[in-house]
Amino acid sequence: MANGGPVCGPISTFSRVRILHLLFEGGGQFDAGSEKTRAGRTIGELCEATGLHPNTVREHLQRLIEGGYVIQASEHRTTRGRPRTLYSAATGTAEASSPIARNKAKAAAVRGDLLRRVIPTSASALDRDAIYQLDALVEHLEESGFEPVVDDEQLTVDLSPCPHAAGRAEDRPMLCSVHLGLMQGVLTEAGGPLAAEAVRTSALPADCTVQLRLTEMTAA
Repeated sequence: MANGGPVCGPISTFSRVRILHLLFEGGGQFDAGSEKTRAGRTIGELCEATGLHPNTVREHLQRLIEGGYVIQASEHRTTRGRPRTLYSAATGTAEASSPIARNKAKAAAVRGDLLRRVIPTSASALDRDAIYQLDALVEHLEESGFEPVVDDEQLTVDLSPCPHAAGRAEDRPMLCSVHLGLMQGVLTEAGGPLAAEAVRTSALPADCTVQLRLTEMTAA
Protein backbone atom coordinates (compact mmCIF):
# COMPACT_ATOMS: atom_id res chain seq x y z
CA MET A 1 0.00 0.00 0.00
CA ALA A 2 1.48 3.29 -1.07
CA ASN A 3 1.74 6.02 1.49
CA GLY A 4 3.39 9.40 1.31
CA GLY A 5 3.69 9.70 5.10
CA PRO A 6 6.26 8.31 7.51
CA VAL A 7 6.55 4.59 8.08
CA CYS A 8 5.28 4.95 11.64
CA GLY A 9 1.88 6.24 10.45
CA PRO A 10 -1.10 4.22 11.71
CA ILE A 11 -2.20 3.17 8.21
CA SER A 12 1.22 2.95 6.59
CA THR A 13 0.79 -0.75 5.82
CA PHE A 14 -2.26 -2.85 5.08
CA SER A 15 -1.26 -5.23 7.87
CA ARG A 16 -1.81 -2.40 10.35
CA VAL A 17 -5.09 -1.55 8.68
CA ARG A 18 -6.27 -5.14 9.17
CA ILE A 19 -5.19 -5.15 12.81
CA LEU A 20 -6.91 -1.84 13.50
CA HIS A 21 -10.04 -3.01 11.71
CA LEU A 22 -10.21 -6.05 13.99
CA LEU A 23 -9.71 -3.88 17.07
CA PHE A 24 -12.38 -1.39 16.00
CA GLU A 25 -15.00 -4.00 15.11
CA GLY A 26 -14.29 -6.67 17.72
CA GLY A 27 -14.18 -4.88 21.03
CA GLY A 28 -16.31 -7.21 23.07
CA GLN A 29 -16.17 -11.00 23.20
CA PHE A 30 -17.49 -13.36 25.83
CA ASP A 31 -14.65 -15.03 27.71
CA ALA A 32 -15.38 -18.26 29.58
CA GLY A 33 -12.69 -17.35 32.12
CA SER A 34 -14.36 -14.10 33.05
CA GLU A 35 -17.72 -13.15 34.49
CA LYS A 36 -18.36 -10.50 31.89
CA THR A 37 -17.75 -9.60 28.30
CA ARG A 38 -14.14 -8.56 27.84
CA ALA A 39 -12.97 -5.71 25.66
CA GLY A 40 -10.05 -6.15 23.34
CA ARG A 41 -8.25 -8.91 21.49
CA THR A 42 -5.21 -10.99 22.28
CA ILE A 43 -2.17 -11.32 20.07
CA GLY A 44 -3.18 -14.91 19.39
CA GLU A 45 -6.59 -13.83 18.11
CA LEU A 46 -5.05 -11.16 15.90
CA CYS A 47 -2.58 -13.69 14.48
CA GLU A 48 -5.36 -16.16 13.75
CA ALA A 49 -7.49 -13.53 12.02
CA THR A 50 -4.70 -12.00 9.93
CA GLY A 51 -2.33 -14.92 9.36
CA LEU A 52 0.57 -12.75 10.54
CA HIS A 53 3.44 -14.03 12.68
CA PRO A 54 3.15 -13.15 16.40
CA ASN A 55 6.36 -11.09 16.26
CA THR A 56 4.97 -9.09 13.34
CA VAL A 57 1.72 -8.44 15.20
CA ARG A 58 3.63 -7.39 18.33
CA GLU A 59 5.73 -4.94 16.31
CA HIS A 60 2.69 -3.37 14.68
CA LEU A 61 0.88 -3.13 18.02
CA GLN A 62 3.88 -1.49 19.67
CA ARG A 63 4.07 1.14 16.94
CA LEU A 64 0.34 1.79 17.22
CA ILE A 65 0.56 2.06 21.01
CA GLU A 66 3.46 4.51 20.72
CA GLY A 67 1.37 6.57 18.31
CA GLY A 68 -1.60 6.70 20.69
CA TYR A 69 -3.89 4.64 18.45
CA VAL A 70 -4.05 1.42 20.48
CA ILE A 71 -4.15 0.73 24.21
CA GLN A 72 -3.31 -2.42 26.12
CA ALA A 73 -4.63 -3.73 29.41
CA SER A 74 -4.43 -6.88 31.47
CA GLU A 75 -7.47 -9.12 31.33
CA HIS A 76 -9.65 -9.17 34.42
CA ARG A 77 -9.97 -12.73 35.65
CA THR A 78 -12.02 -14.23 38.45
CA THR A 79 -10.46 -17.66 38.07
CA ARG A 80 -6.91 -18.93 38.37
CA GLY A 81 -4.52 -18.32 35.55
CA ARG A 82 -2.21 -15.64 34.28
CA PRO A 83 -4.12 -12.63 32.89
CA ARG A 84 -3.71 -12.16 29.18
CA THR A 85 -2.88 -8.83 27.59
CA LEU A 86 -5.79 -7.37 25.63
CA TYR A 87 -5.44 -4.77 22.89
CA SER A 88 -8.11 -2.24 21.93
CA ALA A 89 -8.43 0.72 19.60
CA ALA A 90 -8.01 4.04 21.37
CA THR A 91 -11.40 5.60 20.72
CA GLY A 92 -10.96 8.47 23.17
CA THR A 93 -13.78 7.35 25.45
CA ALA A 94 -13.26 6.97 29.19
CA GLU A 95 -12.88 3.22 28.74
CA ALA A 96 -10.45 3.42 25.81
CA SER A 97 -8.41 6.58 26.16
CA SER A 98 -4.70 6.83 25.41
CA PRO A 99 -2.57 9.25 27.45
CA ILE A 100 -0.22 9.44 24.48
CA ALA A 101 -3.08 10.59 22.24
CA ARG A 102 -4.19 13.16 24.83
CA ASN A 103 -0.67 14.57 25.05
CA LYS A 104 -0.41 14.70 21.27
CA ALA A 105 -3.68 16.65 21.11
CA LYS A 106 -2.48 19.14 23.72
CA ALA A 107 0.82 19.60 21.90
CA ALA A 108 -1.01 20.14 18.60
CA ALA A 109 -3.13 22.88 20.21
CA VAL A 110 -0.01 24.64 21.49
CA ARG A 111 1.58 24.51 18.05
CA GLY A 112 -1.67 25.67 16.48
CA ASP A 113 -1.89 28.70 18.78
CA LEU A 114 1.71 29.59 17.99
CA LEU A 115 1.09 29.34 14.24
CA ARG A 116 -2.04 31.47 14.49
CA ARG A 117 -0.09 34.17 16.32
CA VAL A 118 2.64 34.15 13.69
CA ILE A 119 0.30 33.90 10.71
CA PRO A 120 -3.05 35.55 11.55
CA THR A 121 -6.05 33.98 9.84
CA SER A 122 -9.62 35.10 9.33
CA ALA A 123 -11.99 34.65 12.24
CA SER A 124 -13.62 31.24 12.52
CA ALA A 125 -17.19 30.53 13.57
CA LEU A 126 -15.92 27.52 15.52
CA ASP A 127 -15.17 27.77 19.21
CA ARG A 128 -11.76 27.22 20.76
CA ASP A 129 -12.34 23.55 21.57
CA ALA A 130 -13.34 22.80 17.97
CA ILE A 131 -10.29 24.65 16.64
CA TYR A 132 -8.06 22.60 18.93
CA GLN A 133 -9.74 19.45 17.66
CA LEU A 134 -8.86 20.49 14.12
CA ASP A 135 -5.25 21.09 15.19
CA ALA A 136 -5.04 17.51 16.45
CA LEU A 137 -6.83 16.12 13.39
CA VAL A 138 -4.57 17.92 10.92
CA GLU A 139 -1.43 16.63 12.64
CA HIS A 140 -2.85 13.09 12.62
CA LEU A 141 -3.63 13.35 8.91
CA GLU A 142 -0.18 14.68 8.10
CA GLU A 143 1.35 11.82 10.09
CA SER A 144 -0.76 9.45 8.01
CA GLY A 145 0.63 10.80 4.75
CA PHE A 146 -2.17 13.18 3.76
CA GLU A 147 -2.08 16.89 2.90
CA PRO A 148 -5.33 18.06 4.50
CA VAL A 149 -7.16 21.23 3.49
CA VAL A 150 -9.76 22.25 6.08
CA ASP A 151 -12.93 24.20 5.35
CA ASP A 152 -14.26 25.19 8.77
CA GLU A 153 -17.43 26.64 7.27
CA GLN A 154 -18.49 23.52 5.37
CA LEU A 155 -16.89 21.31 8.05
CA THR A 156 -14.96 19.33 5.47
CA VAL A 157 -11.37 18.17 5.17
CA ASP A 158 -10.15 17.62 1.62
CA LEU A 159 -7.60 14.79 1.43
CA SER A 160 -7.17 14.76 -2.34
CA PRO A 161 -5.10 13.32 -3.78
CA CYS A 162 -5.38 10.29 -1.51
CA PRO A 163 -1.94 8.67 -1.10
CA HIS A 164 -3.65 5.26 -1.02
CA ALA A 165 -5.36 5.66 -4.39
CA ALA A 166 -2.89 3.29 -6.04
CA GLY A 167 -3.84 0.47 -3.66
CA ARG A 168 -6.27 -2.31 -4.44
CA ALA A 169 -9.84 -1.09 -4.90
CA GLU A 170 -11.21 -3.98 -2.80
CA ASP A 171 -9.09 -2.85 0.16
CA ARG A 172 -10.33 0.73 0.17
CA PRO A 173 -13.61 0.25 2.11
CA MET A 174 -11.69 -1.26 5.04
CA LEU A 175 -9.04 1.45 4.82
CA CYS A 176 -11.62 4.25 4.83
CA SER A 177 -13.52 2.64 7.69
CA VAL A 178 -10.38 2.31 9.80
CA HIS A 179 -9.24 5.84 9.05
CA LEU A 180 -12.67 7.23 9.93
CA GLY A 181 -12.41 5.44 13.26
CA LEU A 182 -8.92 6.80 13.83
CA MET A 183 -10.03 10.35 13.03
CA GLN A 184 -12.98 10.07 15.37
CA GLY A 185 -10.65 8.79 18.09
CA VAL A 186 -8.35 11.78 17.60
CA LEU A 187 -11.27 14.22 17.78
CA THR A 188 -12.66 12.56 20.90
CA GLU A 189 -9.28 12.54 22.62
CA ALA A 190 -8.88 16.25 21.86
CA GLY A 191 -12.30 16.94 23.38
CA GLY A 192 -14.81 19.25 21.74
CA PRO A 193 -17.96 19.48 19.62
CA LEU A 194 -16.65 18.06 16.34
CA ALA A 195 -17.12 14.47 15.20
CA ALA A 196 -16.02 12.65 12.05
CA GLU A 197 -19.18 11.68 10.19
CA ALA A 198 -18.05 10.08 6.93
CA VAL A 199 -15.31 9.67 4.36
CA ARG A 200 -16.72 10.70 1.01
CA THR A 201 -15.15 9.15 -2.06
CA SER A 202 -15.95 9.50 -5.75
CA ALA A 203 -15.46 7.60 -8.96
CA LEU A 204 -11.91 8.93 -9.01
CA PRO A 205 -9.80 6.93 -6.50
CA ALA A 206 -7.66 9.95 -5.61
CA ASP A 207 -10.64 12.11 -4.57
CA CYS A 208 -11.37 11.94 -0.87
CA THR A 209 -13.17 14.28 1.53
CA VAL A 210 -13.92 13.88 5.22
CA GLN A 211 -17.24 15.25 6.42
CA LEU A 212 -17.28 16.55 9.98
CA ARG A 213 -20.29 17.55 12.02
CA LEU A 214 -21.12 19.42 15.18
CA THR A 215 -22.67 17.30 17.88
CA GLU A 216 -26.37 17.76 18.54
CA MET A 217 -25.69 19.27 21.95
CA THR A 218 -23.47 21.98 20.43
CA ALA A 219 -25.82 22.59 17.50
CA ALA A 220 -28.71 23.01 19.91
